[in-house]
This record gives sequence, C-alpha cells and structure tokens, in this order.
Amino acid sequence: MNENLTSDSVWKRCLKVIRDNISPQSFKTWFEPIKAVKLDGKSLTIQVPSQFFYEWLEEHYVSLLQKALKQELGIGAKLEYNIVVGNGSGNNNPYTINVPTNKNQKEKSNELSMPLELTTGIRNPFIIPGLKKINIDSQLNPKYNFDNFLEGDCNRLARSAGFAVANNPAGTAFNPLMIFGGVGLGKTHLVHAIGNYIKQANKNKAVLYVSAEKFMNQYIDSLKNGTNNDFLNFYQYLDVLLVDDVQFFSKKEKTQEIFFQIFNHLHQGGKQLILTCDRPPRELKDLDERLLSRFKWGLSADLAVPDFETRIAILENMMYADGITMPRDVVEYVAHNIDTNVRELEGALISLLAQSSLNRKEIDLDLAKQMLKNLIKNANREISIDYIQKLVCEYFTISVEDVKSKTRKREIVQARQIAMFFAKDLTKASLKNIGSHFGNRDHSTVIHACQTVNDLIETDKKFRYDVDELSKRIKINTF
Repeated sequence: MNENLTSDSVWKRCLKVIRDNISPQSFKTWFEPIKAVKLDGKSLTIQVPSQFFYEWLEEHYVSLLQKALKQELGIGAKLEYNIVVGNGSGNNNPYTINVPTNKNQKEKSNELSMPLELTTGIRNPFIIPGLKKINIDSQLNPKYNFDNFLEGDCNRLARSAGFAVANNPAGTAFNPLMIFGGVGLGKTHLVHAIGNYIKQANKNKAVLYVSAEKFMNQYIDSLKNGTNNDFLNFYQYLDVLLVDDVQFFSKKEKTQEIFFQIFNHLHQGGKQLILTCDRPPRELKDLDERLLSRFKWGLSADLAVPDFETRIAILENMMYADGITMPRDVVEYVAHNIDTNVRELEGALISLLAQSSLNRKEIDLDLAKQMLKNLIKNANREISIDYIQKLVCEYFTISVEDVKSKTRKREIVQARQIAMFFAKDLTKASLKNIGSHFGNRDHSTVIHACQTVNDLIETDKKFRYDVDELSKRIKINTF
C-alpha cells in the first residue's frame, strides 16, 4: 500500500466511485457532509453528522461503501464511523461517540422490551382496567402499514426514521420522533404504520395511539372524576406512546403540564415517543418552553407535498389495492392536476370511479377531464412560463430559484434551456419577456437555449426522451 496515502486522499477517491453509482441529489445529501478523520493501515474512519446518518448509510449504502473502500485499500479494508453528538464550543472539536457494538444494541433492546404490568385497580382511560399491558387496545388502525405508505423524495427521511424506530423503539437517536407536515400528507398513516409494526414485532410492549384532542378530553374527565392519578399512572406505564396533532396543546396550560410529566417519565425510562404536528416545532406557539425544548430533542422530519412520480405511484397503489385499472394517460392527468395532498388524490380517484359506474362509461381522458373539473382548480389554465418552470424543475428535482440563478452547473443550465425552449414554443411571450422570467437574461440567451435544445434532440437519445416526456406532461392539462 502507498505510504503517502492519507484519510482525505483515500476518501476523495472513494467518493469518485460512489458519485458514479448514485444520483447527484443522493450524493449531495448523504456523502458531501462526511469527513475523513483517520487512516490506520487499511482502516478508514469517517465522521458523520448524526446517529441517523450512520444508520441510513448502513441500511442503504453499505455495499457501495465496501466496494469503494476495497478498490482503494484492497482486501481487508475496514470502515469505521465517528458520530457527532454535539457541536462543541469555541475552538473545541465536536463531541463524538463511537458506534455501539451489535452486542450492546441487542442487550439494550432486550432490556427495554421487558414486560411490566399495570397495578391492579388503575383506571384505564380506554376502559380496560387492571389488565397486563399486553392486552391494552392500542387504538391502531390495522390498514395503515409501511407497505402501503409509498416512499418518495417528499417523505423519505420521515419514512426511514419511522422504520428505524419501528425496528428498534427507544433504541435509536430519534426519541422523540416528531413528524410534521400539512393536511393530508400522511402523518397519521405513518404513525399508525410505526405502531402496528412495533406491536407485531413486540407483542409484550404496550403501544398506544391517541390524538391530542382525545388526550385532553381524557385528562379533563379525570379531573372531573377525581381520577387524575390513575390517568397519569396509566400513561406512564406505556412502552410506546404515539400522539397525533400536538399543536392542539397550544394554550392548554394544564394539559401541557400533565403531558410534560408523562413525556419526562417515559423518556427517562427508555420508552419511545412519536409525535405529529402540522408545522415544525420551532413554529409552535403558546407552548411551555420546557415542553417545546423536549419536542426538539430527537429528530423532526417533514412530510412534503408528493412529487409527480410519487403521486402516480400512490394512485397505482390505490388502484392495485382495489383491483381496478385505468389508462395511463388518465392516471397522469389526475396526478398532474391533483397536486396538493394524498387525501385529495384518493378523493379524485373515488369520484372518477363513481361517475364511471353511475354513467356506465369507460374511464378515458375525456371523462376524467369532464368529471374532475370541479375538483381541479386549474383545469382550464393557460400554459404560462411559471407553470412550465414548475413542471421542468419538478421533473429534474431542482428548484425554480436554481433555474433563475446565475449558476452554471450543467444540470441546472440544461433544465433552464429546456424551460426556455418550451416557453418560446408554447406561449405567446416575447424573447425579452421569457428572459426576464429566468433571472433577467437577454433575448440572445433564449435564442441560444432553443438552438441548443434542438441540437441535442437530434443527437442525444436520453435528452430527446426527457423533452418528449416533459412535452406530454405540460400539454396534458390543456383541452
């Protein structure tokens, strides 16, 4: 082995191998933040920013890492992790920990899964007094699971973190796990999926799902009936607590106080907490600072609006589950136009099927446009430059701000040129007006972009496919 090798030089060459095998976005997300810290013989130590980062690499990229390292250091190459757990202060280095051994993890998991029993006589808010925790009704909906919670860029972090928690409740760094996002994006589905998975794998654990509203009502009833201690004891005996819509605790001072006690007891006892909210924790208002700080302890993962490909996959999954089929252009039409949340997608599909059945008509694109016009707010929208930019950027998974910026990155420049090409071809805007939508570029830039696109269509099959696919997506909304 070359004696002049350093950790940085080895890792840089590993990154070249890795870059060629994954998408640019995945490389930027999962490999650019990594730092090489030590090379000891054939053992390379890399520093990753969190426990979750380490677990994601081990689950998704361990084979690729092994391949790259073996190529650089030969047979017997080893990879070790240095996990950052604190930022340090001043000029100090970040606080780090070594990855625990599998043996230690297993012992911890076994310790946390030891069964406990409820004390006889404690009143259960779910009307199952004095029973072992194994018999508590978890209030989980069995139809929600990981199999029908489809993964996309919009939810990958939340789904992966949820799956890690489901496999090892209270054994990861994600405690609490806070899942946040807008209405209809799958928060409730995901927490039920986590709870169901835990319950199936650990039948001796007490798992409970409760909405924040129900929790508050139970607490109020306990105050009225003088059973406050029973209420507190019941919740403190749980192994896994899933609370939906914690934003409703806002301004409820007494409820916040009792939940603070329960949270502390469970967390300190090595129990798992999973919460959902309609906004990031930092945007929650009228919450006790002590409670808010605890919401920020673990991992906060958002659920965003699903992109076009994910919306198609969701529709196809719904159709498969119901044993129905629809033409591809109809599926694409619905996915293009219902772009707010999953719940509206499901409603659009049900509406289309109902109209088809009642009118005894086969489902085609004309029927879809006719029947969904009340659901689709922009069904008759004129093609605009902004709309073209949105679809092109969505297709290439970049932001509109990127194509308007001055960056000369190849993938950004290409997306910008394609968007300019469609703007000239499909709108009545002048070259000057088109240029103004792309960071105030002049008309000659637009002309050059259109010529470049035409040339690449003739010579590059992959480029031609992208342009054809985008053309179909842009035009599918017009009548």
